[in-house]
Amino acid sequence: MENNKPVVVSGARPTGRLHLGNYWGTLRNWVELQNKYDCYFFVADWHALTAGADKSENIAARAR
Repeated sequence: MENNKPVVVSGARPTGRLHLGNYWGTLRNWVELQNKYDCYFFVADWHALTAGADKSENIAARAR
């Protein structure tokens, strides 16, 4: 089966804990885009992913 849906690539830069602005500005739109496009979403800030990686106890505070 061939898929001819256009591709969307989109990233978000983390600025801290998730909040309503993230939901209304990005996440809600990403969910809707998945119905029309093949989507690839990512976190666009390598420093946010690697800084403080040695303190694993901080990860739980930012995850659900």
